[in-house]
Amino acid sequence: MSVSEATQFLERPLLTSPGQPLRVAVYSRISQAIRSGSLSSGALLPRETELGTALGVSRTVVREAMLLLEEDGLVVTKRGIGRFVAETLPKDDTEEFTSLEALLAESGSLVETTLLEFTLQETTDFVSDHLGSSVGGTFWFRECVVSRDGQPLALVQEYVPDEQRLRGIHADAAAQLSAAAAESSTLLQALNRRLGNVLTAGVSWVAASAAGPTRAAHLATKAGDPLLVLTQTAHVGGVPVYISKCALPPAFGHLAVMPWQPA
Repeated sequence: MSVSEATQFLERPLLTSPGQPLRVAVYSRISQAIRSGSLSSGALLPRETELGTALGVSRTVVREAMLLLEEDGLVVTKRGIGRFVAETLPKDDTEEFTSLEALLAESGSLVETTLLEFTLQETTDFVSDHLGSSVGGTFWFRECVVSRDGQPLALVQEYVPDEQRLRGIHADAAAQLSAAAAESSTLLQALNRRLGNVLTAGVSWVAASAAGPTRAAHLATKAGDPLLVLTQTAHVGGVPVYISKCALPPAFGHLAVMPWQPA
């Protein structure tokens, strides 16, 4: 499909759910185009300004959506040429599942978590892709900042099915969800503490990205500063029920990753 044809496809009215950021709606529109084949593998994407005009949003919104698409392996950037649809989706390898608090912990340091949001939202492509049939029309979204000795070191976004869906997979997890979400920790750590580590590692991967205005504000960095984005999934009894995206600025230090194989 040519650039002009792709732009026409993207010009359809952009619909957002209440409380849904525009960058997520743009992400969904472009990801749908990729998955449906309207944007074929290897295709050159329109420029940010063209996408912004077609979708009726600012260039900043488009740029943030593109960062998310690159993190999730749907889009690749070739310097001096432009952005392209990925030739193939990345292969995900199972990694050791370690709580972020454990990665951040240092002798004598104080690790704290500040809750930003815990809301019920309509299911997005990102969530349905990774949770599959375990998620229905809505899911819980939780966002928090994890700090060490007062310095913000990670913006953590966590996604789980709503209680109705979760109850059919693990009744105790559904019963404990609200109380766990209110704890001063990541949702993963709170659930494991309450349920006895019933969540087991699914796939995990690391992507290099840039902060963007929204994440930069939470992490006390600049919009153009680099980030590592660690994406993890977890299962209960072999059923995927949890996804997290942890944005880590350079101040994090280092990230321990278990043995892996390149895609």
